[in-house]
Amino acid sequence: MATPDGAPVAWMLRRLGYLDQQRINGPDLMLRYCAAAAVRGESIFLFGSTPQVLGTLKRKLEERFPGLLVAGMISPPFRPLTEEEDAKIVAEINASGAGTVWVGLGCPKQEKWMAAHRGRIHAVMIGVGAAFDYHAGAIARAPQWMQRNGLEWLHRLFTEPRRLARRYFVTNSLFIVRAALQILFR
Repeated sequence: MATPDGAPVAWMLRRLGYLDQQRINGPDLMLRYCAAAAVRGESIFLFGSTPQVLGTLKRKLEERFPGLLVAGMISPPFRPLTEEEDAKIVAEINASGAGTVWVGLGCPKQEKWMAAHRGRIHAVMIGVGAAFDYHAGAIARAPQWMQRNGLEWLHRLFTEPRRLARRYFVTNSLFIVRAALQILFR
């Protein structure tokens, strides 16, 4: 599942005629979904981050949403998986019976992982980037005024400049150029 997580993507969609398109960011989507899943008795699976973050995240989600069923969680190694490791992970996720797999590997790693596992994972996979770290309290999210005004990226850049500078300056610049071309030549 891919959603317009960044404000510029939602702005571009509105510019292209999808007038009601709002920003659908991973952290907020995850919380809203967990609330509904707790009521329905649907289980979720958490894939990504570190064992410490996952443990804290599971505890906080279950406290916030009584009845939420966390069917499992995996913190994969920070290296490519072997075929055997990958097969074991797929089997564990599928055996859990979870309806959704929340993937918190960061961009673009989570998108590549979900694409590679399409048809193999028997649940909806939703990439949520830093949501695990936010909800576990490992990193602070941008203030609401920054989120509302499309500036969450700036907060993240200031808090994690070494990790995010290239992503924001290169990929965001490419997005701006390609969006401008799409608008000009459509």
